Amino acid sequence: MLSNNSQLAQLKQNIREKTPRVTGVIKGTDKGYGFLETDDGQSFFVPPPAMKQVVHGDRVEAVLNEEKERKSVEPESLIEAGLGRFIGRVKKRDGRLSVVPDHPSINIALRARTHRNIEENTLNEGDWVVAHLLRHPLRENDRGFFVQVDDVIAEGAHPSVPWRVTLARHALEQASPEAGSDWPLHEEGLERTDLTDVAFFTIDNATTTDMDDALSVEALDDGRFRMKVAIADPTAYVEQGDRVDQEARQRAFTVYLPGQNVTMLPEPLADDLCSLKQDEDRPALVCTLEVGADGVIGEYHFEAATVRSKARLNYEQVSDYIEALEAGTTPSWTPDFEQGEAQIKALAGLTKARQTWRQQHALVFGDRPDYVFKLDETGNVLDIVTEERRVGHRMVEEAMIAANVCCANLLSKHVGHGIFNVHQGIATEKAEQAQTFLASQSVEATPEQFNDIAAWRALRHQLDERKDAWLDARLRRFQGYSVMQSEPGPHFGMGLPAYATWTSPIRKYGDMINHRLIKQVLRGDAEHDKATDVSVTDHLSERRRLNRMAERDVKDWLYVRYLTDAVTSETVFEGEIVDIRRGGLRVRLPANGASAFVPASMLHTDRDAVAIDDKEGLINIGDELRYRLGDVLNVVLIEAREETRSLVARPA
Repeated sequence: MLSNNSQLAQLKQNIREKTPRVTGVIKGTDKGYGFLETDDGQSFFVPPPAMKQVVHGDRVEAVLNEEKERKSVEPESLIEAGLGRFIGRVKKRDGRLSVVPDHPSINIALRARTHRNIEENTLNEGDWVVAHLLRHPLRENDRGFFVQVDDVIAEGAHPSVPWRVTLARHALEQASPEAGSDWPLHEEGLERTDLTDVAFFTIDNATTTDMDDALSVEALDDGRFRMKVAIADPTAYVEQGDRVDQEARQRAFTVYLPGQNVTMLPEPLADDLCSLKQDEDRPALVCTLEVGADGVIGEYHFEAATVRSKARLNYEQVSDYIEALEAGTTPSWTPDFEQGEAQIKALAGLTKARQTWRQQHALVFGDRPDYVFKLDETGNVLDIVTEERRVGHRMVEEAMIAANVCCANLLSKHVGHGIFNVHQGIATEKAEQAQTFLASQSVEATPEQFNDIAAWRALRHQLDERKDAWLDARLRRFQGYSVMQSEPGPHFGMGLPAYATWTSPIRKYGDMINHRLIKQVLRGDAEHDKATDVSVTDHLSERRRLNRMAERDVKDWLYVRYLTDAVTSETVFEGEIVDIRRGGLRVRLPANGASAFVPASMLHTDRDAVAIDDKEGLINIGDELRYRLGDVLNVVLIEAREETRSLVARPA
């Protein structure tokens, strides 16, 4: 037979070897065609017929075709599928089940079957499901795309869709953990100090239920301050390694979404037994520390204790009170608990001292407002309220930062490990680029300055004096991420030599770990636990990333629903440019916190006149520099796309 002819096989092999090929990742479009982008930055056109064999995100090897001066590619073999586990919506046609992936660049229905635990006839058009890829057209012996439905998330029009779909997308738990009602304090070998007579108070949002910190502050005669920071103690109830502890470790954090919280600990613990409620005795860890008039933290000590909060205050009350005093007017509200006015005044004085010290010897970034979504019972957005950070927020923030600095110092000196928040500053692999960029801005810097915390602080102070939003935005592109690690390390973002949090153990598992290490020091254990395994810190960092993405995704969904009317009314918004890419620019709307994309085609009637330098964060129109990162411009929303949860805008 001709097919078995060795000469023919060799000929085919020779042709294959001489046929040019490229390797890259498929980028889909909503026009039916796509592009293959190589690792070295090249981009090749993928025609519509060839796109039917691939989906966005596939890594493939493709045959390179050249016709006249136009190059295109035809995917030939699959290296790595872009789809694995994914979220999609049910589609039924002629009795056949398909799933359309919920992805802005994938708009094809993939034939499907259901897991044996799911009855196919229970699925309806538009239902949200979790699925995974079984077959791919470019795999050997696979005839086409085929997927399996593994789980049903929600009916298509169910009010909870934004929350359920988002949590499922990031493989996060849908509800708080279940647990019994019997929660005895377990024996820890610790003597608890009775501090129930100390006038502790809490400052939180009016709606907060999981209150994990309480304060007691006094101003001393020599200008110093003495502060007690009492932190809720869930490890008094949860033994290391038990079922509740293992669940908390897996969850790692409480997930805070608009209109819904998914707690890390069972709600009876998070919202009741551990919450430092007014007039209720609670086990706590307490750090007593002194702060000088110059803001320097002096002596400190930790102890296990029983505390009783004497007052529940909220940020607005405290802010109104302090701001009235500073303005020389009579406050409309005054703290009426034991030594209340003296304590709040002392905390305000301590805050000013600490802020002054941090501005001179560490790093302090500007306040950003919080955006609170007001929802009705079915999840519709009634309003988005901007809550500026006021003096009450800063008072609690400075108290917690001071307490966390003490924790980092204690663990570094007595244990040598724990859960530390570490920020690299300038990423090592980007140090040379950052140096070149700063030189172009007449700023002398060396890679050594990027690795020395004191030198970095001095450099940041120098740059802050410029008040250049574009320079700040460009420099952020060279910075590394904040990570959790078991060994002490500098936090370049805060300008501190070490930072370890222990002040939110109800909502952060890393803080529970640090609580247990503090207790080891208090007991005087001769040998502390072995250094925290890197897998734990990696898991905590990853879960924190997923939680932040989930919060962003739910908000994006709600923003689209809320701002649909603004598209119709052509409302003008102020927008701050936060990103510039080849396709256009992205703005943040300070009025409500939403993010919108402005396509390059909307920047000028002649697309060829728009020159985008995404590396430098600059856009020229003709010969004129028109837009830079950090600039502010007015925009009008022109689309609110719920299917992609995205807002599209144009310059006003």
